[in-house]
Amino acid sequence: MASVNTFINFPGTTEEAFAFYKRVFGTDYIGEPMRLGEEAPEGAQNMLAHIALPTIGEHVLHGADAPKEMGFELVVGGNVYIMLEPDTRAETDKLFNALSEGGEVVQPVEVQPWGSYYGICVDKFGTKWVFNCMAE
Repeated sequence: MASVNTFINFPGTTEEAFAFYKRVFGTDYIGEPMRLGEEAPEGAQNMLAHIALPTIGEHVLHGADAPKEMGFELVVGGNVYIMLEPDTRAETDKLFNALSEGGEVVQPVEVQPWGSYYGICVDKFGTKWVFNCMAE
């Protein structure tokens, strides 16, 4: 079955970020996280090459470390957000509060003129999240 998922690179904080996301979403990793291993430069060998975690619905969040030791230059941009559309306002509040802990609330979750329960936050790892719940 075809699907669309999200893949995020981190500057050596993937394991910490995904442990946080695992607590937030209450799900388990898909398979075992893979390490960069012995062929990676010193200092990067124990970093993650791949990890995957279900979030809500059929969405899976994937991630990997992109260390400078391997030539990566990460630039955190403002043009990509992960949009979550929980089934209830209670679930929206729970996820929003958990993801914004230690991060930044850009727009508190509240009912918008178009009728949805909507808010925006940036988590403590710099990942941007948009919430849009149509339930009343």
